[in-house]
This record gives sequence, structure tokens and C-alpha cells, in this order.
Amino acid sequence: MSSIAKYENVSTRAGFNTVVRHVKATISYVEVMSEKKNLADAFIEDANSEDLSAERIAAILRMTLVDKFGYRVVSRNLGSVCENLEAVIAEILKWNAVDVVLAYHHPDLGLLTANPKNVEQLAAFGTLRKRELAVAYVGRFDKASDDLCERAAEIALTLLEGGKVTIPATLYKGDCVYKVAKKKEAKVVAPKKTAVVAKRGRPATVSASKAQIVAEAPVPVVVETPIVKAVPVASGPRPGSRMTPMYSVTVQNELFHNGNVEAWKRIIESYKIKYPGLEVYIYYDGERILNINSLFKWGKVKHGSTIQFAVAGNEIKDVAKLQRYLIQGASHMFESFLHGPVSTVLKLF
Repeated sequence: MSSIAKYENVSTRAGFNTVVRHVKATISYVEVMSEKKNLADAFIEDANSEDLSAERIAAILRMTLVDKFGYRVVSRNLGSVCENLEAVIAEILKWNAVDVVLAYHHPDLGLLTANPKNVEQLAAFGTLRKRELAVAYVGRFDKASDDLCERAAEIALTLLEGGKVTIPATLYKGDCVYKVAKKKEAKVVAPKKTAVVAKRGRPATVSASKAQIVAEAPVPVVVETPIVKAVPVASGPRPGSRMTPMYSVTVQNELFHNGNVEAWKRIIESYKIKYPGLEVYIYYDGERILNINSLFKWGKVKHGSTIQFAVAGNEIKDVAKLQRYLIQGASHMFESFLHGPVSTVLKLF
């Protein structure tokens, strides 16, 4: 590389400012790690930062963990996948001798990072896929790394593959103890009495919890007036993004035809308008479906077929309701979602 090419990125104001922001961010994470804090935890705390893109996270991982603190790195395309991530978390949580950061290149979400000693973070990887790249960074913060760190990185990836391995006893002793944050207990509030109409017109009372169950029952589809939809800017997954497990929807109609397809499109559109930060992924026969219309082609999806979906993003909500509507949309009752002009959005969530 020529000396001129080295400085090409900083030859413009925009490029120079981008480099300065990146340098400042990297320095801040070096300071965080100097306080013996896991880097993936720091990413989660800064999840709302607009500057913390997947590309920048990848660069910070290399600069901070490898170049600055000398962490050992092992990467591997997973030959198999573990079905029980909770067991992996329970094991790595006991590794007091080392600090661990895992990176996983999710086929749909892109680069994800996690502190594997944290239940929520590792669970956010969702269902692991074979042949996808996983990387383990293992070290001791400001202390020198050694062969035990590299061995731990190898073992961590083997655990992700569901393999059996002997754990060195020396991994359990050290000062890299991860303190699990205790969740605050919710206050128990006595249920309020809600008036309802009983038989023969007599007033009756039920607990608020029962009233809520009635309120959450399926409601008729309501059509909103046309709205102008803002087009979200694709910036990749944010730190802390997670994907739900796969949810199954069995086709109850004779054929998943064009009407079912249109119903699904309008249901998902309604969900994404309500929760613009979330993404709905559709899968059929093990493959991700980028265009729902393809499910109708050649009538390949018939009665009894199973279509799967998952939701990804931060603060995931209303997945059960989404599944309920998609089940209805895959049945002969799909027409409920086709009322109103095409330019309208269903108010379902």
C-alpha cells in the first residue's frame, strides 16, 4: 500500500471525522476494560448509540481485545450446533480464571457479540446454525494471556458445537469472577375488582387478571386511515439485538394461496408499523423466505405444511399475538385481513 493510500480515508472532512469518532470510541472501551468490565457488556450498555455499527464493533473487537490487551482468539465455522445454550452458560459462568467474549456471524442479523457468562446475551444468539462463523476472545483484562486462555477459547467453541470436552480445573480459579445482577422483585399488588355483567343482569366482579384475559381475546380487524410510512434506514443489528426461537404456523387452508399470502403481508406490515425497530423473518423448509409471494408459487405450500417465523431486534413484543394472527391468516379465515383499500394499514397491535 502506498503512503498516499494510507491517508485516503482522512483526506476529506467526513472521513476525518469518522476516524476521530472511531478513535474516541475505541479509547473509551479501552478505559472500560481497564476497569475489568467485559467488552460485550459495554456494547450492550451503548446499544442506542448511532455510531456503534456492526462494522465498528468488529474493528473495536480487534483493536481492543487483540492488539491492546493481547487476548487469544480462536475462530471456527461451526460443524454442529448446541441445542442447549443454558448448559454452555452455566459452564462458562464458572470460569473465574478468564474473561470471555463470543462473536457470532448470524446469517440474518449479522455480527452479534455476547458475554457468555450472561444468560440474556448468549440466548440472544437464537438458534445457532451450522457452518456459520463463531469467534472466541479469551484473556484476563490487563494481565498477560497464556496457553490456558487459548485452550479456553477452543473449549468455548466446542461447547457451542455441542461437543464434549474435559475442562481444566485451573479455569475455575481466578479473579475474573462475573457477578450476576440480581433482578428486582416486582411488587405484588392485590387484584382490583372489575365490574362485569353477570347472568340475569346482576352485577358481578372478577379479578383484573381475568378481565385482562377477556380483553386479550381475538378482536375484529380494524382498518386505519391511510398513513404515510417512513422508510427506515438499514443500519444493521444494534448491540443487544436478539432473535426469538422459531415459531411454527401450520397451514390450515387447502393451499397457501394468494389470499393467504396477502393476509400475511398485511399482518406483518401492521406489526412492523407498530414496532419499526423489529424485523420478522419467515422460514420454510429450512430456508429463509425473502419474498412471501414465493410461498404461493406452484402451490408448494399445502394443507398441513409448516411455515416458521422469528422476530429479531430489541425489546421484542407481541410475538404471541403475531403468531395468532398468522395462524388465522394461513387458514380459510384469511379474508378478515383483506378488508379496506390496499393503501391502508391494519390496526392489529
